Amino acid sequence: MKRRSVLMLLGGAALAWHRVACAQQPDGVRRLGLLLPYVQSDPQAQARVGVFTAALEERGWRDGRNVRFEFRYTQGQPARLSALAAELVQGKVDAILTAGTESTDAARKATKTIPIVMAAVGDPIAAGFIASLARPGGNITGASLLATELTAKRLELLKEVLPTLTRLAVFWSAANASVVRRSAPRP
Repeated sequence: MKRRSVLMLLGGAALAWHRVACAQQPDGVRRLGLLLPYVQSDPQAQARVGVFTAALEERGWRDGRNVRFEFRYTQGQPARLSALAAELVQGKVDAILTAGTESTDAARKATKTIPIVMAAVGDPIAAGFIASLARPGGNITGASLLATELTAKRLELLKEVLPTLTRLAVFWSAANASVVRRSAPRP
């Protein structure tokens, strides 16, 4: 994923968090749980978190003043997501920000009442997180990549750039839920 896309997604998640937080009563410091499938010391992870916190600061949300961030990193161990999500729920955070399909799924399984703001989810409808983009329902909202919808167009553009292309290799992991094509649930 390109850096600009990540920055836009995190900015969108910041705006969604701002809306969730503004809907609550301003009676004190809000606690935002961040469920992140990153290694905390990774420079890219630090940059993503930095963009997010800076976007919130621009909207008046300052760490320690009116919001407190509760970071939970997998540290390269995705199997920890469920335990980390449960920890945030037990800590009674006001909302949970997730990054990616696996984080969102772990948060969804941990709570049906705490608002979840997702970022960088491939297809939240097919994953069963939301009912529709227009009316998500439940306690999950946020931004989607909808990458599966663009695959054919990307291949078309690649063929335009490289007209003699006859074979293409694609690297992907079936363990990454955001790249596995699922059928959308029937209404």
